[in-house]
Amino acid sequence: MEKYGKVLSQKSPLLRWKELMLSIMMLWLIPAAHAQQQPPQVIIKVNTQLVVQTVVVKDKDGKNIEGLTDKDFTVTEDGVPQAISVFHFEKLEDTPAITPVTPAAARPVNTVRPPTQAQITPSPPDDARYRNRRLLVLFFDLTAMPPPDQLRAFGAADKFIRTQMKSADLLAIMTFDSKGAVKVLRDFTNERNQLLDVFEKLMYPDDNDNDTADTGAAFGQDSSEFNIFNTDRKLAALQTAINILKSVDGQKSLVYFASGLQLNGIYNQAQLSATVNAAIRANVAFFPVDARGLVASPPLGDASQRSAGGIGMYSGATAMASMTAFQGSQDTLFALAGDTGGKAMLDNNDLAAGIVQAEQAITSYYIIGYYPTNSALDGKFRRVKITLKGSPSAKLAFRQGYFAGRTFNKFTTSDMERQLEDALILGDPITDLTIAMELNYFQLNRTEYFVPITVKIPGSELVKARSGGAERTLIDFIGEVKDDDGMTIQNLRDKVDFQLTGEAVSALSKRPIQYDTAFTLLPGKYVIKFLARDAETGRIGTYQAPFVIPNLMKEEKVIPISSVVLSSQRVDIRKALYGTAKGKNSAQAAQAVNPLVVEGQKLVPSVTRVFSESREMYVYLQAYEPNATSVHPLVAFVTFYRGQAKAFETSPLQFVDGLDPKSTALPLKFSLSLSKLPPGEYNFQVTVLDTIGQKVAFWQAPVMLVP
Repeated sequence: MEKYGKVLSQKSPLLRWKELMLSIMMLWLIPAAHAQQQPPQVIIKVNTQLVVQTVVVKDKDGKNIEGLTDKDFTVTEDGVPQAISVFHFEKLEDTPAITPVTPAAARPVNTVRPPTQAQITPSPPDDARYRNRRLLVLFFDLTAMPPPDQLRAFGAADKFIRTQMKSADLLAIMTFDSKGAVKVLRDFTNERNQLLDVFEKLMYPDDNDNDTADTGAAFGQDSSEFNIFNTDRKLAALQTAINILKSVDGQKSLVYFASGLQLNGIYNQAQLSATVNAAIRANVAFFPVDARGLVASPPLGDASQRSAGGIGMYSGATAMASMTAFQGSQDTLFALAGDTGGKAMLDNNDLAAGIVQAEQAITSYYIIGYYPTNSALDGKFRRVKITLKGSPSAKLAFRQGYFAGRTFNKFTTSDMERQLEDALILGDPITDLTIAMELNYFQLNRTEYFVPITVKIPGSELVKARSGGAERTLIDFIGEVKDDDGMTIQNLRDKVDFQLTGEAVSALSKRPIQYDTAFTLLPGKYVIKFLARDAETGRIGTYQAPFVIPNLMKEEKVIPISSVVLSSQRVDIRKALYGTAKGKNSAQAAQAVNPLVVEGQKLVPSVTRVFSESREMYVYLQAYEPNATSVHPLVAFVTFYRGQAKAFETSPLQFVDGLDPKSTALPLKFSLSLSKLPPGEYNFQVTVLDTIGQKVAFWQAPVMLVP
């Protein structure tokens, strides 16, 4: 540039002016000349994954250690040292809340109606909104609490806000309602009057309140089939709340109020794992509170209801079933807390103590963030270790690892199969699609059992592919059954094509689809993992559950029976469900092996066990007589219980015909009209009696009747 400046200065002023004008014209002409070419735009995308850890450091006496810097910590991931990029200290004060509580009568009228759908404010850069604050979320599962328990939970929250809230506390309020929607009723705030206003509205709802519109946030499911009676929806609701909270930095404690969380049948462990993994990634710890408080139920019921009837009252089966159901409803709460670093509050009438427990669990802590050197989005578990230099006696509390992100939304012809297989082996299940499954077993001979599997997917999930302009979508299925030692015993690979035009897409949006297959297994303990993928949208759903195939040949104390299938539908085998049976003779083969196929009609399991009053209920099971020298006539009947009170019972029926000499199976069939039973939730029981052998068998399951 210096040489060019000297040459230019030696020219005449007129020549220099002409050259300057020529240069300006060239600057205008060059873009115009290239405007027709429109070169491709280059876009550079950089994907980074910031891992954030909250670390509590205490000395040997249990006191917080303050004043540390990032140079005092060492962070490794899978043994590889990591460079700390984010570091700061959150100091929490435990002084009583400063904001006074104004009596309800003295508050302005307009504050009694807080917004019905607030939002959680994310953490902007360099914003001190959440700095040195304790973040508590009160989550009320209204679908899992009857009205008395709801009032008890709301009252506990009211007590905490008035008398136990600390100055460092910020509270948010969320609910999960019967419409399947997760709502934020109040963003994080320490304004106690605003929080109390929310509970005033929850405890004393206004009859003129028009906030009853369906938000459409029902997880894309048909309410008649899924939202009414499916534990997965409650777990998915918690995962939705976690996704809302993950935009907020720091440690969050979610206090989950519910009257237990009963996992029905062989529940979906994949959804439980997905919820827990999402909570760990978002720095959310669960503190479940059983809103029932301290429960001491008499074995045969209390004076508030009629005692249960039937033989189970004398054999102890009724009392044992009640105790098992209650214990099971608390096990999931305990698991949610233990796996995320929280603590469950069970069997305690002071529900506010559960909130205090969550409050006391968060003390002053350090936030440490780093960008991992391993940037692969493979979904695998990464083990994290954090140590304090020069202080071997210090106790550090942090999460021990996390699952890396994964990308399954971009498919090519060459790697689609590989991606689906990778999703099958991931420890972090993908639950974008909702899946419900029913697994049954029937004895074929002395050693083998026929295991039919029915999978249900909401049709509305598949219709989402239509929004992208697709006229068809392909659903890929892949699954495997492993034994107790982790060895793969059976596997599955299949696909089904669905049309998304005209009447087909309208029908799919209103009803679920079902897919069935079957395996032949020996007695033992197994785990099934099943995946479905919409090839058009790339969305994947996972179902995983343990199950047991009992050895009925060794059963001596009770009548050995198969699974009990509840259904409201029988279809022609030639028009039956999508399944792996293909070929010219598939109908004949299925009819010969499957006990659910009788005279060309196939019994379709309900899966979700939701039944309409206007349709009949079909009940099918098999009883086995392995050592009988002749057929023992069996007597069976079914009973509907509401709580522990008997709502309906059929007349006993005697079964003697149809014994299969190979499997020693005697089929038991019922057909029931449900029109006389009011809608609601029931415990359904099948009782089988052998009057000659002096044996009995019981089978129970919850069912839901809808108008």
